[in-house]
Amino acid sequence: MTRFISGLQLNRLFFREVLRPILQSQWPRLRYSAGLLGWGSDVLGLDTPRSTDHMWGPRTLLFLSDDDHASHATEIAEHLRHTLPHTFRGHWVHFGKPDAVGVRRGERSATGPVEHMVEVFTPTSFLRRYLQVDAERDLVPADWLAFSEQSLLEVSSGEIFHDGLGQVCRLRERLAYYPHDVWLHKLARAWQDLSDEEAFPGRCHELGDETGRRILVARQVRKAMYLCFLLERRYAPYSKWFGTAFQRLRSGRQIGPTLNAALTASSWPACERHLIAAYEYVARKHNRLGITANQPAKATFYFGRPYRVIWGDRFAEASRDAIRDPQVREHTHTKRH
Repeated sequence: MTRFISGLQLNRLFFREVLRPILQSQWPRLRYSAGLLGWGSDVLGLDTPRSTDHMWGPRTLLFLSDDDHASHATEIAEHLRHTLPHTFRGHWVHFGKPDAVGVRRGERSATGPVEHMVEVFTPTSFLRRYLQVDAERDLVPADWLAFSEQSLLEVSSGEIFHDGLGQVCRLRERLAYYPHDVWLHKLARAWQDLSDEEAFPGRCHELGDETGRRILVARQVRKAMYLCFLLERRYAPYSKWFGTAFQRLRSGRQIGPTLNAALTASSWPACERHLIAAYEYVARKHNRLGITANQPAKATFYFGRPYRVIWGDRFAEASRDAIRDPQVREHTHTKRH
């Protein structure tokens, strides 16, 4: 059995040992960039042996200039079909045809052309595919607010093995995280979302609705986790990877056990104690950044009722007040995400 190595490591070696020598031999003057980014658990560094059953293996994204793409993209793809090895480091380089939903799998093949997964783009065509924007134009707040966070994560994760174009790394740096005022907007929305249901778990408990209480606690835990992604300036992945990525945050290591305790507590008093500890942690973390006016980071009773809240709406308002870009302020005050 082939020892598992991460997709990033495998593809870094694939580029250095196989793909780059072919390109240097056949097109010695070609300027290109190459890397692994976009879709895939391997791009996020979250792949495991389970990931190898589909859309995983030796693969690379090549980036060419517009002129070279028009002249060489088809030629390169076809040349690789006849020169790439059928296997690399024990993994099939040949992939079967896409199934009904477009999924391809590494496939045993010892002879004939290699149906590889080396994709050839221009930087512009890649960003149009993932973010529906032009690579060269300035991004405005409406662009940032329309982007899928998962897509931003995919474009800014992975690794560029070689940037001969001198463009791809700069593009990724531009997309590494939200501009400051857009970030404040996201924080304002996230704090408001947390605030909207802060008092509801306790009220459900009073009504004897333990199912409703547990559902709401889980919702609040997720909101607190998302705030941690924002406060550490990290894009949050979609649901399958959300918890795993959270564990890699500094916050995840510090309050992950507290949030788990809130989720698994059998009684409301124990659950509330852990939930409030997490809220107060996130509030302190926000204040330490110094990006807004400080807010009280100690939970208090909700209008005299016997359950405590952190008053997330205060943090939301402070975040809104700190926004200076008028376009972002317009979105923050008029739209909910």
